[in-house]
Amino acid sequence: MSVGWLAVVMNLPTLLTLLCVLAYPIIFAAFLSLHTVGLRELRRGELPFVGLDNFWFLFSDPLFWTSMKNTMILSVFSVTAEIVLAIGIALLINRKGLWTSVVSRLLILLPFAVPPIANGLIWTFVYAYNGGFLNRVLISTGLIDLPINWLGNADTAIYAVAVPYIWRSLPFCVLLIHAALQGISKDYYEAASVDGATSWSQFWEITLPLLRPVIVVLLILRTASAVVVFDEVIALTAGGPGNSTWVAAWYSYRKSFQPPFDIGVGAASAYVLAILVGILAIVYIKLIYKPGV
Repeated sequence: MSVGWLAVVMNLPTLLTLLCVLAYPIIFAAFLSLHTVGLRELRRGELPFVGLDNFWFLFSDPLFWTSMKNTMILSVFSVTAEIVLAIGIALLINRKGLWTSVVSRLLILLPFAVPPIANGLIWTFVYAYNGGFLNRVLISTGLIDLPINWLGNADTAIYAVAVPYIWRSLPFCVLLIHAALQGISKDYYEAASVDGATSWSQFWEITLPLLRPVIVVLLILRTASAVVVFDEVIALTAGGPGNSTWVAAWYSYRKSFQPPFDIGVGAASAYVLAILVGILAIVYIKLIYKPGV
């Protein structure tokens, strides 16, 4: 057997697994998005072909655009906060001293081990209007006089959902940024110090450019995750108050699995999300990533 055929045979189990786990659901979702799929159609075993009608329904539904707006707010806020905080924390733990202890690194990574639904339920106690940890701290420090209804206020609810998501996702970003920092040669900084460069100049001229590849990867991965955030929404607000935390993934879920059980529209919504993530990934790569830097 030639080397080429051996490689095919050795990779065949993985290819078959990906075909079953990824390719089939993607193709089947595309099929559903082009058909009317509800409880009545599923009982009859007949799925009428409607072409692009499900997509036209999406683009004419004000609730869909509300969910997309909320998704963009949550994504921009959470991804920006994750990247900035991850760089800052990674720079801290990259220094010699207390931050390099095993205990501190384990504590930083701990939120990543918390299941998403459990994370949302934990933060309901933090945000509780009466006796919640956040309100108690703010009142005791004199920053506010009366408790704030973080989850019940349309102006704060989407950010209140974003913070637990950031807390859960941040360790992953810290891990990647810290690994990238470990790969930067100390010679660059020594040469810059000899030339009289300040710490701030070294960060902007050496550290940040060399972190660009991993930052692009993080932007793509975290944006793809943020636009489909669901667990914190269902645990904290269930889309409320009103429609203020209706995000794209929640819209797809409600359309598909709650009355009127329009699975075709839900599948179309999921495909729009997938296309959006692909476009954003291309934009990130074009604007930030520079091969050879």
